[in-house]
Amino acid sequence: MLSTQDVAIRLKDYGILPTQQRLLIARVLFSRNQHLSADQVMQYVNDDADRVSKATVYNTLGLFASKGLVREVIVDPTRVFYDPNTSNHHHFYNADTGELRDIEATQLTIESLPDLPEGTVSEGVDIIIRLRNATDTH
Repeated sequence: MLSTQDVAIRLKDYGILPTQQRLLIARVLFSRNQHLSADQVMQYVNDDADRVSKATVYNTLGLFASKGLVREVIVDPTRVFYDPNTSNHHHFYNADTGELRDIEATQLTIESLPDLPEGTVSEGVDIIIRLRNATDTH
């Protein structure tokens, strides 16, 4: 578990003022090696005596994503996860369980990309492979 001081330093490194609520939210995100939704973050933060509003959680996660501290992984319009792993990688998403798992970038080969529209540059490629649990047909 990262100390509050370590988290404060990380936030400052990304140009984020380390308020008490931001520290609580960041500690939740960086204490687990998993992808969390805003509701899950709110539940973990509010499990203790501390209380953080839903608006604060959503605003803080948006700030963290815009500053590059976490990645937003949008698996569908109603499901957004926050990924503390900002390295180049992709994801498996299991629609039955709601689980999101990393795929190392080296496990996936992309041979070419289409020509980009004029006046644009590529910001990155995010691949989400959607899965369902296999059903036994016997």
